[in-house]
Amino acid sequence: MIPLLTLIIPAYNEVNNIERVLDVVVKMPDFQQIVVVDDGSFDGTYDKIRSYPVESIRFEQNRGKGAAIWAGVQQARHPYVMLLDADLIGLREVHLRSLIEPVVYGDAAMSLGLFGTGRLATDWAQRVAPALTGQRVLRREVLTSLPLIESARYGVEVALNRHVRQSGLKVAAVELDRLTHQMKEEKLGLLSGFKARMRMYWDIMRVLIR
Repeated sequence: MIPLLTLIIPAYNEVNNIERVLDVVVKMPDFQQIVVVDDGSFDGTYDKIRSYPVESIRFEQNRGKGAAIWAGVQQARHPYVMLLDADLIGLREVHLRSLIEPVVYGDAAMSLGLFGTGRLATDWAQRVAPALTGQRVLRREVLTSLPLIESARYGVEVALNRHVRQSGLKVAAVELDRLTHQMKEEKLGLLSGFKARMRMYWDIMRVLIR
């Protein structure tokens, strides 16, 4: 049985990466709806998105990952939602189906996709902070019941984990073999990438403090 599943991909300045993800997901019958949210990109990402058979949302200005996910959730028509980053490297259908399994066919409210044997830097980072993974499947009501999701920015993953834990819901961790992503320092250069990483950590701290 094919699950009733909406895929949401938030994207910000991912013109060089997003094709690798969309080329995989648009071929899969598992997704009855694919929503890609351009979070104020200025590098041609939106034009790239529009060349694929997906639903697209465009922000005129960058509003953050939490707001992009929330916009996708508001457009979602199905009881299950997958969240996926736009900069993945090595994505395969088996990765996505292994994320779907514990939630759609099991008793988990949320699955977390953890990089495994992709490359040392991203594998290590994910082991240190698994809560920060952008690869997830959730019941839609978990997202709609998350308070202040629009203002969470990069802290949205931490907010989701805390919300699920406090609600006493089951979480399943899934290793995604030979999957990795492009790090901020690789996209932006060492200095700009470091600054972007510090802004991400600040967003996370804001959520933790709140």
